[in-house]
Amino acid sequence: MLLVDSHCHLDSLDFVALHQNVDDVLAKAKARDVGYVLAVATTLPGYQAMTQLIGTRDDVAFSCGVHPLNLEEGYDYAELRRLAAAEQVVALGETGLDYFYQKDNIPLQQESFRQHIRIGRELNKPVIIHTRDARIDTLAILREENAQECGGVLHCFTEDLATAKTLLDLGLYISFSGIVTFRNAEQLREVARYVPLDRILVETDSPYLAPVPHRGKENQPAYVRDVAEYLAVLKGVSLETLAETTTANFLRLFHLKLSSFA
Repeated sequence: MLLVDSHCHLDSLDFVALHQNVDDVLAKAKARDVGYVLAVATTLPGYQAMTQLIGTRDDVAFSCGVHPLNLEEGYDYAELRRLAAAEQVVALGETGLDYFYQKDNIPLQQESFRQHIRIGRELNKPVIIHTRDARIDTLAILREENAQECGGVLHCFTEDLATAKTLLDLGLYISFSGIVTFRNAEQLREVARYVPLDRILVETDSPYLAPVPHRGKENQPAYVRDVAEYLAVLKGVSLETLAETTTANFLRLFHLKLSSFA
């Protein structure tokens, strides 16, 4: 059985008190059948530092992008394209819109989001999408920029069923995190029951949002198994089926082959 953590910030884990190094994190993940990780960037300097920390590995791929909450310094779209063109980069992002924390730079957020999609289409690499309190604009930009041409995933999904249906109509994937295990997340569980198994990914969003029974602790890739176990029950399938299908979805979306997996 092989599970994939389709979204984590591997460079942000606690390498002082909790983990010896990246090898230690990945070994803990493998002990729970989590054999592959997508390490997600939130700034361009952060992407470069992350790749230096992690190095070239058979069990880690990278995304390259600028989070909508990290636009205060601005960045060069040409540099984003140059970095994202690297073979080790399988996706653009995370990108998107966040009107919950920032409303004073909405035009800049929207332009950055559009640029990520355009580069994704140019490079034939999918986009990893963040959205918070920005559902209408997020869906509009995905449509206007023809995001279905490069594909993508709305990570750490917390939106409603109508949003999920629109994303599915656009051919995009939906990724569930530890939030689906939270006691007050019944609306999200309703969405998880609805989304077809062949359009689901699982993630941790480490070091954030540790699933039950690890709430209050730092999240880590090993805990994606807890998300998968919970989703398997919701979907009425075995853990093995959930793992097989979500891993196949990951490979398909990010244009990877099984030979990529050690």
